[in-house]
Amino acid sequence: MSVTFKEKPVTLLGSQVKVGDQAPDFKVLANDMSEVTLADTKGSVRLIAAVPSVDTGVCDAEVRRFNEEASKLENVKVLTISVDLPFAQKRWCGAAGVENVQTLSDHKDLSFGKAYGVAIEELRLLARSVFVIDSSDKITYVEYVDEVTSHPNYEAAIEAAKAAK
Repeated sequence: MSVTFKEKPVTLLGSQVKVGDQAPDFKVLANDMSEVTLADTKGSVRLIAAVPSVDTGVCDAEVRRFNEEASKLENVKVLTISVDLPFAQKRWCGAAGVENVQTLSDHKDLSFGKAYGVAIEELRLLARSVFVIDSSDKITYVEYVDEVTSHPNYEAAIEAAKAAK
C-alpha cells in the first residue's frame, strides 16, 4: 500500500495491521505525561484515530468530528494519537473544547506508529489512519488514508465502532 503526504510518497515504518488481527500493544503518553497502553482500555471498544498533528486544519476537523460522534457512542472509547507533545495536545483540547476524545502522544518512542505501521520515516509524523478494536482486542476496522492530508471515511469508522462488541 502506498501513502503520500502532499502527493509525495512516504515510507511507513512497522507492519500494517488488518481486520481480524490481534491488536498490537503500544505505549503512549497522556496529557499528564502518564503512560497509556492498549491494556488500559481493555473491555471497551476503541476507535483510534492516528493523525499527523492536532495543529493542522484536517486533523483539527477530524478530532472535532470524532469528539462530536463520541458522545453518541456507548461503550466506545475514542482515542486520537499524534506525535504532538502532551502539553500541546492538552492546550489544543482546552481551546477546542474537546472532552469526549482522549488525545495521546506517540512523540517519545513512536510505539503506536511502529506497531500499527503508520510512522512516517521522512517526517517523524503519523500517517492518517483509523482503527476499531473490539473489547477482546481484535481489530474490526482499518483505514490507512492514502493521502495524509485527506480526511478519513468518518461514517464507515463510526459504523464499525457501533457494530463492534
